[in-house]
Amino acid sequence: MTTATTPAQLPARSADTRASGRSPKVRTRPPFRLSRVIYSAIAIAVAIGWVFPVYWMINSSLLPNRTLQSFIPTFFPVNGSLNNYANTLEDGTFFSALGISLSVTLIAVFFCLLFAFLAAVAISRFRFKGRKSFVLAVLIVQMLPAEGLFIAQYKMVASVGLLNSIIGLSVIYTAAVVPFTIWMLRGFVAGIPADLEEAAMVDGLSRTQAFMRITFPLLAPGLVASGVFAFLQAWNEFTVALVLLPAEAMQTLPLWLRGFIQASATRETDWGQVMAASTLVAVPVIVFFLIVQGRMTSGLVSGAVKG
Repeated sequence: MTTATTPAQLPARSADTRASGRSPKVRTRPPFRLSRVIYSAIAIAVAIGWVFPVYWMINSSLLPNRTLQSFIPTFFPVNGSLNNYANTLEDGTFFSALGISLSVTLIAVFFCLLFAFLAAVAISRFRFKGRKSFVLAVLIVQMLPAEGLFIAQYKMVASVGLLNSIIGLSVIYTAAVVPFTIWMLRGFVAGIPADLEEAAMVDGLSRTQAFMRITFPLLAPGLVASGVFAFLQAWNEFTVALVLLPAEAMQTLPLWLRGFIQASATRETDWGQVMAASTLVAVPVIVFFLIVQGRMTSGLVSGAVKG
């Protein structure tokens, strides 16, 4: 008895492929590129260069001073503890300095964004007499060295009785950060077409309503990016605070850290406590950045493209 044979499926597929005129897809390995390997190695080296000091600070804050003074480095805090943090926070001055830093920074960020936002809208949306002079003045202020203004700032703040005052320091911080923030926000405002507001006004909205409902939400990434810049400038500033806050009871966190290291100068430096204090100063900034990093990244990219 003979059995009929049916054609195999593979030739049938080949026939279908020929009939359709499409060639079968062949997976090929991407070519090896030496430049890609070099760029990746450079990126990894740069990342390690940025991340390792932070890791070393946190690692050292968990180790006793005896271990840190050894010539053999300890890369992992296997036998670490939180004793350095407990000793650092023992006198309670950290929380006082934290409160002062938060107050000064938040006040400076709020008024900096307010003034810079209004100025950026004015020079981007309106044409008025003295506009070019104002823009030039903002640019010139950015070129002035901060150290050259210390004496004038001290005399001005002292003349109105605001030395050792949160308000006095906040005013100086705001004035110092506003010029650059204006330039940042100007790019965002200029990148939003005015036609959007005009279309909303045709639909019956006033100019203010059109701006607040249409333009302002689109400026959110720019405001976040500018706010982060102002926050970092005010939070990490040291020299102006040293000049305007001479009283020991009025210290921002950078001044508190300086005083902590000076206290160690009279005895053998406890590097474990120094690193613990440095970590406590850096943690609020890291947490703040992790919260706003998404909007900050999109804001910086958007501002770079639109500006």
